[in-house]
Amino acid sequence: MSGHSKWSTIKHKKAANDAVKGSVFTKMAKAITIAVKKGGGVGDPEINFSLRLAVDKARSVNMPKENIDRAIAKGLGKGGDELVELIIEGFGPEGVAVIIIAISDNRNRTVAEIRTLMEKYGGRMGEMGCVGYMFEIKGGQYIPKYSVSVNDLGCVENFLRAMREYEDVQEIYANLG
Repeated sequence: MSGHSKWSTIKHKKAANDAVKGSVFTKMAKAITIAVKKGGGVGDPEINFSLRLAVDKARSVNMPKENIDRAIAKGLGKGGDELVELIIEGFGPEGVAVIIIAISDNRNRTVAEIRTLMEKYGGRMGEMGCVGYMFEIKGGQYIPKYSVSVNDLGCVENFLRAMREYEDVQEIYANLG
């Protein structure tokens, strides 16, 4: 039963769906912008392979063409803040090695917020290279060389879920076995 009115129930469900879509679109737009910059400022998906992958991923979540074009323009330097890609290494709960790829317009804010999230769930940030040797890069993905088994998998999964939900985090890699 809807309580007072059916429209209020529909309105609340729509607001929740829109919030989820908005965060996904924000992540996709950041990925497109970084792909343009990594590709040497080439805004054509036919020439820039990483841009083509980012655009395909954005289309798979039904991102509007106008948003994709706006993100490409931002990557070409036409308005907006400068986005940077951050690679953050550290240890999660149970000593799990993690590499976090984040895209942000404010490096200091993002690093501080990720550090706070890591500490909240029993992890800690490390220096560059502290866990990088435990991973191998293949096709732009970090593949763990050494896997670890954990006693409390639920705690680690909660940590990974919280990291994925943070809007600046694009990818997270862990060496779970």
